[in-house]
Amino acid sequence: MAQRRAITGRSQEPRQRFAEELRTLRAASGTSLRALGERLGWDWSLFGKMEKGETLGSPEVVQALDTHYGTPGLLLALWELAARDHTQFRERYRRYMALETQAVSLWHFAVSVLPGLLQTPGYAREVLTAGGLKGKELDQQINARMGRRELLDGEQAPPFRTILSEAVLRTPLRDVGEWREQLEYLTDVAERPDVTMQVLPLNAGLHGLMNATVMFLRLTNGRTVAYTENGYWGDLIEEDAKVERLHRAYDAMRDLALSPAESRKFVLALLEEELCDP
Repeated sequence: MAQRRAITGRSQEPRQRFAEELRTLRAASGTSLRALGERLGWDWSLFGKMEKGETLGSPEVVQALDTHYGTPGLLLALWELAARDHTQFRERYRRYMALETQAVSLWHFAVSVLPGLLQTPGYAREVLTAGGLKGKELDQQINARMGRRELLDGEQAPPFRTILSEAVLRTPLRDVGEWREQLEYLTDVAERPDVTMQVLPLNAGLHGLMNATVMFLRLTNGRTVAYTENGYWGDLIEEDAKVERLHRAYDAMRDLALSPAESRKFVLALLEEELCDP
């Protein structure tokens, strides 16, 4: 049987299709990104990132675009499909990603690498490249990771607490410019009302999560699940006793961390060092 051909020739992947439609509509209107930003009241760089697939934008932005282009509901429908698409992630992560989007609050500890929710494109590229990804799969996973950051955007964003081992912040990217951009992004995110960032100094000593990066998700039914990972695989933990054991280790470790205010000053000091370094 002959393989069915796509009628439109456009991408069948939700995120790529959404970005493609945005590019097509703007090109047809003859509007520049800067002019689009001025007309709709958002920074024009946001629309550029949306058209590249680096971010989905908020529903409010998409509705404004629907009105501007005269496509009532079309872009919002594509946005919803893209936001719910978990096939972009590797198979072993998909159930976790589905739960992450449903979480009403999140707690995280990073032992060696920044969490995907806080990574810039440059940081994600270097981390994923170090993990062996390249080519089309690398680009796809970077876009997927940038899409995850939507979870922390908007008024409905769930509370998110991250504790970063000092080792995470003492391991810079090879590209100095990309590392500065990542540190700047961290300081900006730390100011959001629903985000709490703390740094665990190296001199805090040993603790119960020395070898584990962990994320706790509190779900709508009141249950909490945990996800632990390293650079090669991850485990979703749903058994209550195991989750509670990890949670106790997390609470004890959190008591050793700097306060949110002290932690932001710590990151700002690192950024200042980078800016002063010739």
